[in-house]
Amino acid sequence: MDFLTHDNLMKLINYNTPPCLSLYQKTHRSHPDNQQDNIRFKNLIKILEDSLKQLYKKSQAHDILQPFHELANDFTFWEHNDQGLAVLGSGDFFQIYKLPRPVPEMAIVADSFHIKPLIRITQSADRYHILGLNRHELKLFEGNRDSLSEIELDAAIPRTIEDALGDELTDSYLTAGSYGNGPSGPAMHHGHGGKKAEVDLDASRFFKIIDIKILNAYSRPSGLPLLLAALPEHHHLFHSISNNPFLIKQSLDIHPDALSLNSLREKAWELMRPGYLTKLDTLIRKYHQAKEKKRGSDSLSELGKAALDGHISALLIAAENQVGGRLDRGTGTIELDELQNPKVNDLLDDLAVLTLKTGGDVVIVPSASMPTQTGAAGIFRF
Repeated sequence: MDFLTHDNLMKLINYNTPPCLSLYQKTHRSHPDNQQDNIRFKNLIKILEDSLKQLYKKSQAHDILQPFHELANDFTFWEHNDQGLAVLGSGDFFQIYKLPRPVPEMAIVADSFHIKPLIRITQSADRYHILGLNRHELKLFEGNRDSLSEIELDAAIPRTIEDALGDELTDSYLTAGSYGNGPSGPAMHHGHGGKKAEVDLDASRFFKIIDIKILNAYSRPSGLPLLLAALPEHHHLFHSISNNPFLIKQSLDIHPDALSLNSLREKAWELMRPGYLTKLDTLIRKYHQAKEKKRGSDSLSELGKAALDGHISALLIAAENQVGGRLDRGTGTIELDELQNPKVNDLLDDLAVLTLKTGGDVVIVPSASMPTQTGAAGIFRF
């Protein structure tokens, strides 16, 4: 089982060997709420099985579903879950994601994986980085409103001040460091004047190196906002030396080691949420402006052709909506149908996949906040 990341999502999007089985359900973290989770999972497997039997021989369906049945019988797995579960499988592929938010229950057999619930978790609209920093070491996290995970840093990124400065690290810093500098407070400096100045200079040089490395390796490639999490005495120094345009003004007044991962996520989202809402409002306003100029649409037929041609720069999709139908990958033509038919996909999911494949942005929006009634709103590149 892997962490759900943007890269993993793109692998699912680019997987094109049908049949693709997508199973989603709400799960629970603790007893007794989790007692029904396994039963619901088995019921969803039955739905997958019924769909497969309409398209494949019974022996083929059995082989494809085998890892799903094995997971259903893994009682240890069902004792330790999060709020949601995604299980995706095909003939040569099987992947499990424990999700930090509840998801609509569904079991879908199609030519591609149903990934709209995953887009909502990984989408860039509410993603951010957290830089955990003190005078001795750094940590980097990536998260959104629902989840947060520590990033395994690239080999080129120094993890500690010793890695960053090497032989240039002063003896004064090493002496000060021996008294500790954990998340609860700074190191104790014995003596005055020159030694403290040397320690402060080392910290400044360390922060400058980290600032450049994080900018080049993470902030610039991803375009994500960067939030500093450090003791208050480090805020001014880091912000004053930083040249990272993605570093936001607000900071968390605590080092990540002093919090659980979930508590860190909650505190971070309190600071990031206003920016997300502003970004969403801006995107909706741009859609209305684009539609007035005939450079945007909420028509699924128009969006199907535009997505196939790579003309969508940004696509808003209603989180709770599903629209059954077929999208012809050759012409972009859309034909509406019932989702219960195993040959029918969710058109909103198909539009999202095509938009991501051609480099567009997809934002999953709460249905109540959508500017359209069709479940989709697209802004064209030209």
